[in-house]
Amino acid sequence: MMTLDELKEGQQARIAKVKGRGAFRQRLIEMGFVRGQIVETLRFAPMQDPVEFRILHSEVSLRRSEAALIEIEPILQNVAPGKAATSAANALSSSENGEGYGCHKTATNTGTTIEVCMVGNPNAGKTSLYNALSGEFEHVANYSGVTVDAKSIGFDYKDYRLQLTDLPGTYSFSPYSPEERYVREHLLHHTPDVVLNVIDASNIERNLYLTTQLIDMDCKVVLAMNMFDELKKTGAHLDTELLGQLLGMPVVPTVASRHEGAASLAEKIVAVYNDAEPHLRHTHIPYPEDIETAIRKLQETIWKDPAFSDMYSSRFLAIKLLEEDTETLQPLRDLQTFKDLEALAQAEIKHIKSIFDEDPAHLMSDARYAFIRGALREAYTPAATPSLQKTFTDRLDSVLTHRIWGFPIFLCFLWVMFQTTFTLGQYPMDWIYDGVAALCNGLDQWMADGVLKDMLLNGILRGIGGVIVFLPNILILFTFISFMEATGYMARVAFIMDKLMHTIGLHGKSFIPLIIGFGCNVPAVMATRTIENRKDRLITMLIVPFMSCSARLPIYVMLSGVFFPKHAGNVIFLIYLAGIAMSILSALLFRKTLLPSAESPFVMEMPPYRRPALKSLCYGLWMKTKQYLKKMGGVIFVASLVIWALGYFPLSADGSPADISQSYLGQIGHFIEPALQPLGFDWKMGISLLAGISAKEVVVSTLSVLVEPSQAFTPLTAASFLAFVLLYLPCIAVFSAVRKESGSLRWPLFMAFYTTLAAYIAALLVFNIGGWLL
Repeated sequence: MMTLDELKEGQQARIAKVKGRGAFRQRLIEMGFVRGQIVETLRFAPMQDPVEFRILHSEVSLRRSEAALIEIEPILQNVAPGKAATSAANALSSSENGEGYGCHKTATNTGTTIEVCMVGNPNAGKTSLYNALSGEFEHVANYSGVTVDAKSIGFDYKDYRLQLTDLPGTYSFSPYSPEERYVREHLLHHTPDVVLNVIDASNIERNLYLTTQLIDMDCKVVLAMNMFDELKKTGAHLDTELLGQLLGMPVVPTVASRHEGAASLAEKIVAVYNDAEPHLRHTHIPYPEDIETAIRKLQETIWKDPAFSDMYSSRFLAIKLLEEDTETLQPLRDLQTFKDLEALAQAEIKHIKSIFDEDPAHLMSDARYAFIRGALREAYTPAATPSLQKTFTDRLDSVLTHRIWGFPIFLCFLWVMFQTTFTLGQYPMDWIYDGVAALCNGLDQWMADGVLKDMLLNGILRGIGGVIVFLPNILILFTFISFMEATGYMARVAFIMDKLMHTIGLHGKSFIPLIIGFGCNVPAVMATRTIENRKDRLITMLIVPFMSCSARLPIYVMLSGVFFPKHAGNVIFLIYLAGIAMSILSALLFRKTLLPSAESPFVMEMPPYRRPALKSLCYGLWMKTKQYLKKMGGVIFVASLVIWALGYFPLSADGSPADISQSYLGQIGHFIEPALQPLGFDWKMGISLLAGISAKEVVVSTLSVLVEPSQAFTPLTAASFLAFVLLYLPCIAVFSAVRKESGSLRWPLFMAFYTTLAAYIAALLVFNIGGWLL
C-alpha cells in the first residue's frame, strides 16, 4: 500500500486509511483526510518538506513524516459512500427528553439583550463579519489563529441589544489546540443565546464539520455563508433555503468585506432567539446504530440528575465520553454517577471497537462527513470548472513557494521592507524634524528663561519630538507586515520556513509570531497560542524579543542614519537578520537544555490569496498612529519628564540647575557606568538603556534630552550600542504578556536575564573585535 508522502507533484489518489493515534490523527480526519476522499499533491516546500496538498477544496500542509501515516490507493472509479453515509434529510428529528436549544439553555424573551457567540474556521472571514455587524474595525489577518482571544462588543438592532463575542478561529472542538479548548469551554459554560457559525462558502464541506459539532452540542445556530460572491464566481450553486431546512438552522449568504448580508443576519439572530425562525429545528447527526445505542445508554445515566441535564446537552457529553475526550468531561465529575458513567463508556467503547475495529471517535468523524455530503448532494451543485480564485492561488504559489525561489523571494521582500522603511520614510521624517525644530526655536525666543521653559524645551519637546519623527518609518513597516497578513503570504512564510524551523526543534507556525514581532512583541507573544505544543510555545515566547519591534526601529534609524548614511537601509536589514539568527541559536539551546520535547506535527491550512481591503489597511494604520501618539502622551511623556527632572535637580547653591554629571541622573549613571565601560558606553548611554525598559522609544527620547548622538557616539560605539539594543530585555508590556501566556513568573524573569546577558556579550564582542579590526 502506498502512503501519501510517495505521491508526486500533480498526482491524485484516494485515501484508504489514516494511521497514527490520538489528537493528531483526529485533527487529520477533521481536516478532511478520511477514507474515500481524493487528495492531490500540489507542491513541495523549498527544502522538500513540508508538502502542500489539496483536499476538500482547500490547501493543507503536512510534513513528509506525517503524510507517511496516510495510506492511499489509485483512483480507479467513484466509490460510493459507506454505510454511514445517509441523506441529511433522514437525520431530522425532534429533541428528546426536553432538551432545548441555546447551548443547553432555552432562551425566553424576558429581556432585550441577546448574547451571540461567533465561531468558525480560521480564514472564514469571521473578524470581517464582526466588523460588518458591529460597525467596528478589528485587525484582519489571513492565517490560522489570528483571533487569539475573545473580543466582545454590543450594538443595537431594533428593540434588541446584541452582545456579539468573536471567539478564536477553530476547526473543531477537539482538544488539539488552546484555541479549540477555549472556544469549547466558552460555549459550554457561558451558554450564549445564539451561536453565529461563519462558513467559508468556497470550502463548504470542510467548514460544515464544525457545524455538525454545534448540532451535537445542541445550540441555537444561525449559519453565515460568508464570501458567497466567491462561490458564485466559480459557477457553483447553493440552495441556502434547502440547506437550512436540512441542517435545522437558517443559512444567510454574506459578503463581509462589503457588509452584504449583515442586516439579514441580525434579523435571523433575533428570529432564532425568539423561536420565530421556520427553519429552526432540532437535528441529530446519524451515527452507526451501535454508537447510537451507546449514546442512549449514557444519556439515560446522565438524565438521573435533571438539573444537570438542563445545563448541558446529555447527547454532547455522551459523545465526548465515547470519544474519550477527558477535558470536556470536567462537569460530569460532580455527578454521583460519574464512576458508573466512566465504566459504562469504557465498556461501550470496547464493544464498538470489537465490531468495527475502529475507535468510536473516528467512526463518528466519518459519520459527520457523511451527513455533510448527504446535505450537499441535495442543496449544492458544484462548478463545472475549477475556481478562478484557486487557479490564481496555484499560479502565485508556484512562484512564491517555489523550491528554489521561495527563500530568495522572502529575503528580497524583507530587504525591500527595511530599505523602503528607511529611504521612503526619510522624507516625512525630515519634515516632522524641521517642524519640531521650528516649534522649539519659536518657544525658545518667546519664553523667558526658567524651570518651565527648560522643562518644556529640554524635557517634553526634545523627548517626545525625538520619538515622533520616526512615526512614518513605523507606519511603513506596519504596512508591509499588514500586507503579508491580509493577503495570505504569512501562511506561505510558515510553509517555506518549516523545514528550517524543524531543524532547530520548532514548528513552522513559530515563524508567524516571529514575523509579527517585527511590529510589536506583545501581539507576537499572544499569537503563540496557535502553536499546539506547550514547550514549542514557551520557546517561541522566549525568542520573540529578539525580533526587533517597531519601538526599536527609531534607535536603528537614528544611529544608522548618522553613522552609516550611505548604507543605512542595509545596516537595518542586517540588524533584523542578526535578531533572527540569535533567535535560531537560542531555540537550539533551549530545545537541548531547558525544554526538550518530541517532534510536533505540522498541519496548517493554506488560505487562498485575497486582495487586502484598502479601507481596512488604512484604518489599521490609523489605529497604529493613535496607539503611537497615545504612547507618546503616556509612558514616553512621563519618562521624558522623569529623565529631565533627574538631570535638572538638585539645584546648585545659587538656584541654578546643577551640572548634568552632578545631577541625580548623573549619580545613577556613574553608578552603573563601570559595568558598561567594556562595551564602550558612557553613563548617558547607560541611563538611556535603563529608561528603555519602560518602552524602547524612550531610549531615543532620553538620548535627545541628554546628548547629541553625533557627538557622543563613534561608529564603533554606535555598532556596539545597536547590538545591545537589538538583544536586551523587552519592555514591561512584553514581560507582562509572557507572564500571562506562560502562566508563571519564572519564564519572564528568565527571559529578562537571558536577553540582557546575550546583549552584553554581543555588544562586548562587537566593541572589542571591531576595535581590533579598526
